[in-house]
Amino acid sequence: MWIDLTVSVSRERAETAIANEKMTAFGHLGTHFDVMNLVFPLENAKRSGLFFNKAEEALSGQDIELEADELSLVERGDFVIFRTGAVETMAYGSQSYFGHHPQLSVPLIDVLIDRGVAMIGIDAAGIRRGPEHTPMDQYCADHGVFVVENLCNLDAVLKSKRLVRCDVYTFPVKFEGLSGLPCRVMAMV
Repeated sequence: MWIDLTVSVSRERAETAIANEKMTAFGHLGTHFDVMNLVFPLENAKRSGLFFNKAEEALSGQDIELEADELSLVERGDFVIFRTGAVETMAYGSQSYFGHHPQLSVPLIDVLIDRGVAMIGIDAAGIRRGPEHTPMDQYCADHGVFVVENLCNLDAVLKSKRLVRCDVYTFPVKFEGLSGLPCRVMAMV
């Protein structure tokens, strides 16, 4: 069964997002990945996706971490995706969505990079927020890792499980000269 993980962008959602986030431009609207200085390799179109349900942890306000047993499952080339519940509980494009979303811990991001993941995805406005957002996206890009933001429907993949592995397909729009590329992301479960 196919599950679309892409945020739907209506005119109203686009106007709200652009009004509330200075970085939002066409390339950063809805589900997208931050290109920074990378070219999206075609082998990233299909990756083994490892989904983690971290919605309960995200409610605590602490940075999201993975336990040792969870980290042991991360493989080179994975698309590691985090469900925080942000896109389900905060209005996409609102000030709170952009400014108060859950975030991954910096040590976790470093471990994912060290393990050679291809992409990191999250159902929030970024893996870090505020002044750390863009520098962390650049840090990931400098290590060959794409960050996919504003995913949705992750609960449809996880179905209340702690983690799930399945194939994930990512299809960016072929625009040039943008720092972010809108993309369609789908899971095959």
